[in-house]
Amino acid sequence: MARPRKPLLSTDRIVDAARALVDAEGLAALSTRRLAAELGVSGPSLYNHFRTKDQILEAVADSVSAQVDLSMFDAPADGAGRDWRTALHDWAVSYRAALREHPNIVPVLARGPGRRPAGLRLADAVFGAMVDAGWPPAQATSIGALMRYFVMGSAIGSFAGGFVDDETAYDPADYPHLGQAHLLAERQDAVDERAFETGLAALLDGLAVQFAQLPAAASH
Repeated sequence: MARPRKPLLSTDRIVDAARALVDAEGLAALSTRRLAAELGVSGPSLYNHFRTKDQILEAVADSVSAQVDLSMFDAPADGAGRDWRTALHDWAVSYRAALREHPNIVPVLARGPGRRPAGLRLADAVFGAMVDAGWPPAQATSIGALMRYFVMGSAIGSFAGGFVDDETAYDPADYPHLGQAHLLAERQDAVDERAFETGLAALLDGLAVQFAQLPAAASH
C-alpha cells in the first residue's frame, strides 16, 4: 500500500502549529527550528511562507484577532441607528473570549495592529461604528483605545488566580480584610467574570453620560 502523504505545508498550517505551540508553552518556546520539528519539515521550508519568526508571530496574533466577532457593528437591515452601547458590550465580550483562549499572544497584540489585516479590520469596525453612532472622531478614537486597554488588561492575567488557596497565608494580624482571600483561587472564573462585567458596565455607563452631553447626540 502507498504510504500516506504528509499534508502540504501551507501558511495556515504553519500559523495553526505556531499558535498551538505558543498557547501551550508561551512565546519563548517558538523558534523556527522548533516549529519545523512540530510540522515534520525542514527549517528552510518555512521561509517559503515567512521570512522571519517575527512574521510568524504577527500572523499568529492576527489569527486571534480574526476570531473576534464584528457582526454587531453591521448596519441594521431596517436602516435604524446603531445601538452603539450594546454593540460595544458584545464586541468586548467576544474580544475578551478570544484573548482568554490565547493569553500568551496578548503581548504581541498589545503592540497594536500595525499592518495586520484582521487587527486593522477590528480597529476600523469599532471606530466606524462609533462615528456613525454620533461620536466625534477624536472621541471615537479614544473609545477604541480605552476598550482595548480594558479588554487586554482583563485577559492578560487573573486577579482571583493571584491568591493562594492556603488560609494560613493571610494572617489577620497583617491583612485584616483578607480573611476570605484563600477562597478566591477556587472561584477564579466567577470572580474574574464578575469583575469584567462590572468594569465593562461602569465604562459603558460613563460613556453613555458623555454621549448624552454631546451637542449632536440628540440627532442620532
